[in-house]
Amino acid sequence: MEITLESKVGQSIVVDHTVYHYFAGNNYLGFAGDHRLINSGVEALLKYGTNFSAARQTTGTADIHLELEKRLAAFKGKEQAMVFASGYMGNKMIMDFLKDRITVILLDAMAHSSIVDGIPRNIETVERYAHRNIADLERLLVKHKGERMLIATDGIFALTGEIAPLDEIHQLAKKYEALILVDDAHATGVLGETGKGTPEHFGLTDSPLFFQSETMSKALGSYGGFVAGSSEMIDAIRQTSAFYGASTSLPPATVAAGIAALDLIATTPHINKTLIERAVCFKKAIAEMGFETIQSPTPIMPLFFDSEREATGLSDFLARHKIIAPAVKYPVKLEQFMVRMTLSAAHTQDQINYLLETLNAWRKENGRN
Repeated sequence: MEITLESKVGQSIVVDHTVYHYFAGNNYLGFAGDHRLINSGVEALLKYGTNFSAARQTTGTADIHLELEKRLAAFKGKEQAMVFASGYMGNKMIMDFLKDRITVILLDAMAHSSIVDGIPRNIETVERYAHRNIADLERLLVKHKGERMLIATDGIFALTGEIAPLDEIHQLAKKYEALILVDDAHATGVLGETGKGTPEHFGLTDSPLFFQSETMSKALGSYGGFVAGSSEMIDAIRQTSAFYGASTSLPPATVAAGIAALDLIATTPHINKTLIERAVCFKKAIAEMGFETIQSPTPIMPLFFDSEREATGLSDFLARHKIIAPAVKYPVKLEQFMVRMTLSAAHTQDQINYLLETLNAWRKENGRN
């Protein structure tokens, strides 16, 4: 079905004047429709207007930009943080900062397009290793031993919910003297004891080998990218990034919503743990029904099918039962298709039970006993 939103995004949405249970998108913590973020945004609109109407380096910096960056740096345990217009640009900013320190980039085969698009022009050697395949990564590290290497990967892969094996990648990076870039867009706020992302999930928060690009547009329920790190890195990016220097600064409501999201994370410290526990239980239940899925502890829940007809058939069946979960093509195994479902902390247990009942009804109706 074609989806045109007529409401805010929450555990439910309105499409064509009809309420649907919403098991899609990336509103993992349920913040996008939270009244506290909305109220903070409204207050900022009334105080500052709709737009700061300038780039950060001229007259576009407001006190709330500085407050948000201070709060993000504290959240990440870093010296500084900077926010910018789109999380898509974060990988480029970091790689541009590193370009004189690296000669080879090794990409996971499913690395996000923002990593690929952000590779600096001066990097002539770019190779892909098989998806999450540590042996194949080491093969390339051996091949380029003695060169200055950067390993680039997603933290959580957006389509499948798989977690990159950063503990093993980190061991190889130390062994072969490589750096690591992690696109943690889908992990920030979700993974780790305090939601710091994939490195924290593996107990590697303090490793100097990691560079993270992150966003406020997913679990944090706001919008805009951010990078946190050393003062040296943040200052260098501010001074040299054409994207940062030429972009109008983040608008007031977005900035205020980001600050409110950090407040919520601080005051509800177990929200991500509860979300992951529910996701693990859900994945176990759908596997017991006979669906093919991936048992990773993330709120992204793919169901795999060998035919497009089956995947779209299930998505359409769910839509007829007032549930939104889109069918997409799986890029690694081109013969497979998937229905990508996501859980949100905003979902009620009744909604989750209803989704499970509806999946079971489709399974029985299609002879999958």
